[in-house]
Amino acid sequence: MKRAMLVLALMLVSTGAALAQMPDGKIKAQVPFDFVLGGKAVPAGEWTVTSFSAGGVLLIQRADGTVGVLSATNLDETQKPAGSYTLVFHRYNNRYFLSEIKIEGSRMAYRLPESKAEAELAKNVTATDEVLVASLE
Repeated sequence: MKRAMLVLALMLVSTGAALAQMPDGKIKAQVPFDFVLGGKAVPAGEWTVTSFSAGGVLLIQRADGTVGVLSATNLDETQKPAGSYTLVFHRYNNRYFLSEIKIEGSRMAYRLPESKAEAELAKNVTATDEVLVASLE
């Protein structure tokens, strides 16, 4: 029981530290292709990412406010800190799925859940990663 409590405490501390890495401002990126976000197809354009809560929920929306999705994320620790703010997409032929957001200077990455459409494609097609550099607004 003590071990379980220690593991839970360590998870809470590491999650809090990771969430502290999300900047106060918005992350902004120009996405040159249509993509799937939260299970729905969305258009190319300028997109922003904002921390919505301390629980790892992100608000990802078009800069003009016409389309937006709240998405729960899983935090994943990487080997080295990200060199820049980036949006990572999985590409299957000509379909793109937002899969990860990296924060400059942080070893934590925000991974978005895989949609049903992506899971189906992944059975038959190997994904490649498309990485877009973003900036802090």
